[in-house]
Amino acid sequence: MKDSGHGSLLLLTNEIQLLLSEERTALSLLRTGIAVFALPLSVLGLLIATSGSYRFHEVVLLLWPLLVLSAILALLGSYLSIKGLLEVHRCDRRVRELKARNQQAARLLDGDAALPR
Repeated sequence: MKDSGHGSLLLLTNEIQLLLSEERTALSLLRTGIAVFALPLSVLGLLIATSGSYRFHEVVLLLWPLLVLSAILALLGSYLSIKGLLEVHRCDRRVRELKARNQQAARLLDGDAALPR
């Protein structure tokens, strides 16, 4: 009977570890999305800062592909950020459900109990 309790705790800790690793992955996806989104903003800021060095109508053929690429990167960055944020919320919701359902999970996640060795 003690083995089933230990097995249940082991299963619970494995599930918590899996959820926390999924959350770390989602946070890295969010970080990547923010970086991809920031790249076109930096390029556009540079173009605006140096706009006195060129005439728009003379370089319009070079700017359009750059602006289209910047828009695509901004959309991709937004998509990755939103997807990462939604995944973080899903993992947090699942961890809260585990804590509400199981007192041992709540103690483990809140740091009130040490794992048995």
